[in-house]
Amino acid sequence: MNVPADSTGKVLAGLHSLLPDLEALYTDVHAHPELSMQETRTAGLAAEHLRKAGYDVTAGIGGTGVVGLLRNGEGPTVMLRADMDALPVEEATGLPYASKIRVTNREGKSVPVMHACGHDMHVAWLAGATALLAQSRDAWQGTVMAVFQPAEETAEGARAMLDDGLFDRFPKPDIVLGQHVMVGPAGNLGGRAGAITSAADSLQIRLFGRGAHGSMPQAAIDPVVMAAATVMRLQTIVSREIAADESAVVTIGALQAGTKENVIPDDAIIKLNVRTFDTGVRKRILAAIERIANAEAAASGAPRPPEFTTLDHYPLGFNDADASKRVGDAFRQHFDAERVRHVGAAPASEDFGSFGTAWGTPSMFWFVGGTDPEVYANAKAAGEINKIPTNHSPYFAPVMHPTLEAGVEAMVVAALAWLAAPAAGGQKS
Repeated sequence: MNVPADSTGKVLAGLHSLLPDLEALYTDVHAHPELSMQETRTAGLAAEHLRKAGYDVTAGIGGTGVVGLLRNGEGPTVMLRADMDALPVEEATGLPYASKIRVTNREGKSVPVMHACGHDMHVAWLAGATALLAQSRDAWQGTVMAVFQPAEETAEGARAMLDDGLFDRFPKPDIVLGQHVMVGPAGNLGGRAGAITSAADSLQIRLFGRGAHGSMPQAAIDPVVMAAATVMRLQTIVSREIAADESAVVTIGALQAGTKENVIPDDAIIKLNVRTFDTGVRKRILAAIERIANAEAAASGAPRPPEFTTLDHYPLGFNDADASKRVGDAFRQHFDAERVRHVGAAPASEDFGSFGTAWGTPSMFWFVGGTDPEVYANAKAAGEINKIPTNHSPYFAPVMHPTLEAGVEAMVVAALAWLAAPAAGGQKS
């Protein structure tokens, strides 16, 4: 059910006058980032914006999650989601509103904090979209459910909100919509039906040896050599066990062992990350990791088998086919055709899909470019797109305009693809 173009125009008419407030919100959140499950200030700002717009607000869901409901007559319920957390990264953008924040993390260590993944932009987008929809209730009917989610970066937030009674406390949405700023020409939109973000599994492998003096390796079972051999063999999984027409990534992010150059330690730690787009491929890779680590430990004469610990897991992000078509059609009707692109699945991962999967309702997730168009065009011409700072880089900084406007417009346009057109002469509650 597509809302007529004049309804879309009516809702978006107030965007220009709203931009100064959204710019202030974006720079404020960027300058005051908060780590996962610590987003109290950001959540407070989100709740304040929702209340000001007339939403019924519930805070503290799953820790710091915020939900706002705007009931506007009979019609579908549309859930709009933004994540709020930042990363333990020291900002190097040089922006006038760059973060200088340091906090104590859960391990008790002082770490820098930066919005290196664009969640500050996501907060501003959702604040803008919800405000515009509230200002133009005569242009649509139904229910808007705004969800500001904590802890996307640690794969905790969506699950925490679900475990805290999201099902019981709020209406089941007919569609779940979300978006993410990425490298790409600012203001361009990209999406696809089917897999849109990869499944991700982060694991820790603890390898056990026997420590000794560095001058007497014959008295030791060296876990450093064991770990090195394991790391090298793990690199063969994708190249030798995964078919050319299948996609997967296995990355070793940490190898930790010992404290001194002349002491052979008792154990070694490997931390790795796996990205997959197929359930069968995922199972084969996880089985191969366990097989290889066990075999290397046995080959080294380890006193006990390795210990495997799951650090986090992100589900495969999957866009419903019908929802993808509806959103794509709405985007192409509103935006210039060259700004709406079909893209491949991203190797990055998200817990956004947890909402739709758990609720048994369709969902749609898309990307919004945040790179200065001239910078992107020059990098593409030089074959150097890979040199543009990506999400999680200390230099990642979406250009504010037109990224800010495009994200607000996209969220409104997508929501209105479900929200019912008002009945002629009808009065809504």
